[in-house]
Amino acid sequence: MSTDGVDKGRRRVLTALTTVVGGVGTAYVLAPFVLSMTPSARAQAAGAPVEADISKLEPGQQITYEWRGKPVWIVRRTEQNLKDLPTLNEQLLDPNSELTSQQPAYAQNPTRSIKPEVLVLVGICTHLGCSPTYRPEIAPSDLGPDWKGGFFCPCHGSRFDLAGRVYSGVPAPKNLEVPDYKFLSDTRILIGVGQDAQGAA
Repeated sequence: MSTDGVDKGRRRVLTALTTVVGGVGTAYVLAPFVLSMTPSARAQAAGAPVEADISKLEPGQQITYEWRGKPVWIVRRTEQNLKDLPTLNEQLLDPNSELTSQQPAYAQNPTRSIKPEVLVLVGICTHLGCSPTYRPEIAPSDLGPDWKGGFFCPCHGSRFDLAGRVYSGVPAPKNLEVPDYKFLSDTRILIGVGQDAQGAA
């Protein structure tokens, strides 16, 4: 009595099962290696770069990302915001960003940024570490007729303009920090990795 038909059927079943088990086993073996290539939440908190998408950020809007456990603000400034910046210099403590520890060399300019319209700041007040609020409105009643938009710290009243520069006569002793960052494209920013001055746009 021939068993060729039965053997072939068994062979097919065993081959299929072996292929499935081998594939699952390979996935289990490769998974840790693949996962190790992406930064963990702990690594990101420790300072791994964070990619920010600004494709939907409209003029006058702000978005927030987290990097090293800190809020990082990205603001798309309007043309009027940029025109207003130089008019505030006499009211500011460090209008020329001379305290170099508060920004990378490529952001030590009148807009404190790589691209004038895009501002990137660490959202922590330089007084006692509160997080200021974004106040883009012009001359609100609580901030006075000279207010041209910026950041206001509700904890102790420190004020910063739309370049993160601190006003004179407030508790905060220095400008808001500009973190290391670079543009990956017109719509993507990598926070935590610097761009040399020659590559600045």
